[in-house]
Amino acid sequence: MFGVRLPRYRTRSGMFDDMAAAQIRRLHDAWPELVDPVQFAVEDVPPSTPAPWEDEPDLMSRCFAAGRGTPARIVLYRLPLQTHNPDREDLQWAIRDELVSRLAELAGRRPEEIDPDWGM
Repeated sequence: MFGVRLPRYRTRSGMFDDMAAAQIRRLHDAWPELVDPVQFAVEDVPPSTPAPWEDEPDLMSRCFAAGRGTPARIVLYRLPLQTHNPDREDLQWAIRDELVSRLAELAGRRPEEIDPDWGM
C-alpha cells in the first residue's frame, strides 16, 4: 500500500542516519579540510568495555585519531542519543553538537570555532 520511499516507511535508524549525513554535509561545506580526512560511522551502542585509558567513556560518541595508515574516525552511538533526545529537533541538535565537538577534538580547536552555534 505504501512505497518504501514514503515517510511512513522510514525507520528511526534510517532517520538518524539521514540527520547525521545532513550535519556532516553541512560541516563539510564549511570546513572541507577538516572533514575530508575523517571517516564517520554510526553504531547502535558503545562498546561495553571502555578502553584502558578512559576513565569515563562518553556514551554518545567517540573519536579516534589517525595513525599508522588508518584515518581519523568519529563514531556516533544512535541509541543513547535517541534515548536522551526523544524529540526529532532535539536529536538533530544533539547530533550536530556531538559531531562538532568530536571534530574540534580531532582538529585541536574549540567547538565554537567550527560552529558558532555549538551548544545552543
